[in-house]
Amino acid sequence: MADLPAELTTGERIRILRERRGMSRPVLAGLVGRSSDWLKKIENGDREIRSITHLVRLANVLHVPDVATLTGGELGISVEAVGKLSHSAVLAIRTAMLGASFSTVPSVGPVRPEALRGRVDSAWRLWHSSAHQRTEVGALLPDLICDAHRCIKAHEGDERREAHAAASDLYRLVQRLLAHICEPELYWVALDRGRAHSEEADDPMSLALAAWSTAIGQRSAGFAEEAVQTDEAGMALLRDQLEGGSPDVLGIYGALNLQAAISCGLDGRSGDAERYLAEADRTAGRLPADYTHAQSAFDAANVAVHGVSVGVGLLTPGEALRRAESILPEKIASLERRSRLLLDIAAGHQQKKETAAAVHYLGHAHRVSPEGVRYVPMARGLAAKLAKTASGPLKAEAAALAEAVGVTAA
Repeated sequence: MADLPAELTTGERIRILRERRGMSRPVLAGLVGRSSDWLKKIENGDREIRSITHLVRLANVLHVPDVATLTGGELGISVEAVGKLSHSAVLAIRTAMLGASFSTVPSVGPVRPEALRGRVDSAWRLWHSSAHQRTEVGALLPDLICDAHRCIKAHEGDERREAHAAASDLYRLVQRLLAHICEPELYWVALDRGRAHSEEADDPMSLALAAWSTAIGQRSAGFAEEAVQTDEAGMALLRDQLEGGSPDVLGIYGALNLQAAISCGLDGRSGDAERYLAEADRTAGRLPADYTHAQSAFDAANVAVHGVSVGVGLLTPGEALRRAESILPEKIASLERRSRLLLDIAAGHQQKKETAAAVHYLGHAHRVSPEGVRYVPMARGLAAKLAKTASGPLKAEAAALAEAVGVTAA
């Protein structure tokens, strides 16, 4: 593919590569989850493609090793084997998930809904406070899954609905752990169970959280537009409770806006992304100063963190890094979110070809939460690319970091 003229636009490159593979426009568009008209506008230069998700999907389908082949070198993202890993906790989680509904083993005394709720909330706190969140939370989940199903079976009426609400939050935690793990089917089972338990709980806040987690899944599968629609559906469930609403109502509503902003950013919709960010910021301003939503970690600092992510998704690294200047990472209580902020800063510097800064911030992210980096494919790809492109004294540092993350430069 090196014979493509340097002056070609991204759209022209996509058209040439598509035609070389003998693919029609509808076929290629369908394989990346978009319409033929969308692809036509990209190829003809009537629409700019700024979504990293779609660029990576196009590169995969067109069998090119790096997004740079499509962009002409403006953006380099390897699409080779630096993808998803598994984790030692997955086997026991899978066994519990697939067997809990059918277990006839009696529990030693029924689990009370309030006790189940306390354990689920404690597991969520551990997720955000641990540097090794998948390992430490993963050890708790199998027993929690089994006890949640037992609790539901043992109660009726309001208590059963309370148990369903706790179980829905539990499965959202399972979904979070399984994100980026190489078992997508199990991830979607967890997502769907969280939604189903929220329906049984018959509570708008639980249903809104189900919309939040469903939208995350849709975006991860490449359906950013549908993810925004799901976020909007979740917001609609809460709007009549916002005036004088509890902090948790505001926290969920704000988290939905942040997810919509991220999806719009990855889809290249900068105006919509900024609109959702602004609404999230207004919502955060109504929260108590010491409040952070237990699951989403939504608060004022989290709005700023997502602003950086939006800038990286929109391929506007200068804006992303400008936003990052006002954030003190140590003030972000969630280690997972702190690590993700530092990872996004590293990605922003890499987009600007500032290799030394990218290596520095990726290393910082890894020190904050090794598992928050190791299990994120984007981080693994970034580590591999930096190890390949770094030179001079920085080469050894980048290579050591890639090895720590679990990848090697080609």
